[in-house]
Parts: sequence; structure tokens; C-alpha cells
Amino acid sequence: MSNENEKLTSAAPTSGADDTAPTTKDMSRREAVQLLSVLPIAAALGLSRVDHEKAWRFVDDARSLADEGIAFAPKFFTPAEFRTVGILADMIIPRDERSGSATDAGVPEFMDFIMTDRPNNQKWMRSGLAWIDAQSTTRLGKPFADLTVSQREQILNDIAWPARAPATMADGVTFFNRFRDLTSSGFWSSRIGVKDLRYIGSTFNPNWNGCPPEALAKLGVSYAKFDPTKLRLTP
Repeated sequence: MSNENEKLTSAAPTSGADDTAPTTKDMSRREAVQLLSVLPIAAALGLSRVDHEKAWRFVDDARSLADEGIAFAPKFFTPAEFRTVGILADMIIPRDERSGSATDAGVPEFMDFIMTDRPNNQKWMRSGLAWIDAQSTTRLGKPFADLTVSQREQILNDIAWPARAPATMADGVTFFNRFRDLTSSGFWSSRIGVKDLRYIGSTFNPNWNGCPPEALAKLGVSYAKFDPTKLRLTP
């Protein structure tokens, strides 16, 4: 994959792969999905805060069963499709030194729930996965999941950046844009994604010494002219 964009998502950099519950200083998952519900990504997919919460309850239950030895069986995706979904999601948000990957976060299971709970998404998902496999088989003789990493990157580099994608790749571009949005929406509402946000809320910082003098000078204000009645700096 081109190093122009290490992760094929415009979401913020990730941090911390530990999938334990957030501390009281972190943004809760409920707060995160409330934020996501008003963002263009979720709006474009038609997903609300309630949709995210239902999906993650489903994923949590599935992962609890997996811990007991009961493997997850997707309700919408075929086994081959589910394998491809995991590969694509991890190419968009891979594991790195700061974070777990999309599959570590449970994004493929999240997607499976969304496909069954919101069936209006099924057509583009299934036809898009078929498009990816058709491209792979035509160009390289194998389904996408059976390609090497460099071969997969070769195909995604043709559809990941719409502005430079060939016109013949239009269907793939449309699919990949939607898939990337759904991956992002799932990841950033997961426990791993929430911890990546590094949100500390209204936490008192005893080491804060105020706005730097250079910044105050640029704004044309100073603490000497603090207006206590309006609780703000004035020129």
C-alpha cells in the first residue's frame, strides 16, 4: 500500500492496544457513539447512537462466547466474505505500536450486526465484496483473500483515493468509500478506538501555567487585562 496514507482512514492517530475498560478520565463508549452519531460518517451510513450501542452489545456477547470456546458465526457474511471483510478492515486500520487493529476491536462482527440490523446496507456490501474478488481473480488469478499483501495493495491503491482513481474503477471506489466509513465508524466507537481518542474530559490540570506568552501576543491580549466580570482576557 502506498505510504501516502499509512492507515486508509482520515480518523485521528491511534494509541494503546489494551482492550480494557476506559478509566474515568477517558471518554466513555457511550460518549463516543453520541459524538459519532452527529458526524458525517455516521450520517452518511444512516447509523445513530442507538445503532452503535446495539451493535457493540452484540459484539460484546459474541466475544464473551468466543472466550468460552464458541466461535463467532456471522449471520450475514459467508465465511469467505467474512475473511475478506477482516482483511480489508485491517488494511484500513492496521495494528501498530500505538493501537490494535480493526479486527482486534471487533469491527468485522460490528459490520455483521449492522448488515442484519440495517438491511438497506446489504446490497452495496455484498456487491462490493464480489467486485473486489472479481478484480482479484481477473487480474491476479485468485480471490482477494488469497492474494499476497503487495497484490492486495495493488488493487486497493486503484480505489482508495477517488481523485486519482481510473474511471473504470468507479464501482470499486464507491464500495471502498462506504466500507472505509463503516470501518471507521465501528473502530472509533469500540473500546480500543475510544481509548485512542485520548479524551480526558473536564479534568483539572495542576501543571497548566496558562497560555504561552507568544500566543497571547499574537492574539493581542494579556493576563494583566483579565476581566473577572466576563472571565476572559481583553485587549
